[in-house]
Amino acid sequence: MRASTIRACLSTLEACTRDVKRWFAENDLLLNADKSEVMMIGTSAQLRAASTVNTVAVADANLSSKLKSLGVIFDSRLAFDAHVAVVCKTCNYHIWALRHIRRLLPLDVARTLACSIVGARLDYCNSVLYGAPTSSIQSSSESKIRWLASC
Repeated sequence: MRASTIRACLSTLEACTRDVKRWFAENDLLLNADKSEVMMIGTSAQLRAASTVNTVAVADANLSSKLKSLGVIFDSRLAFDAHVAVVCKTCNYHIWALRHIRRLLPLDVARTLACSIVGARLDYCNSVLYGAPTSSIQSSSESKIRWLASC
């Protein structure tokens, strides 16, 4: 995609968002610019072509390299590296926290609790990882397999 095509598409997007903002104002609503985020998603070549664009007039929001929605972290290439890293970090935190109370619980209760907490973290929105690069989900898959084997 050429830079001129990208600029034309952004102009259309900006015109559309101006209309949305005007509709909000006419209906006594306010578009919250502080909570508005914009991210370009595309192939490496498309993102290189659009690298000169820093802001988009969608509620005057700056472009983000990552965007979080419903607990899932999206990046501009949809590789999900940041999302997988956060999920693994969260799982490790809960495993570490459970270690402190493990001696107070019977083994079967500890396993059930661990599988419930960690399994829920691994399974939440994992369908968005369909088609993601194998390198992005490798650590998550290995953690999931280890936990499922222990349950």
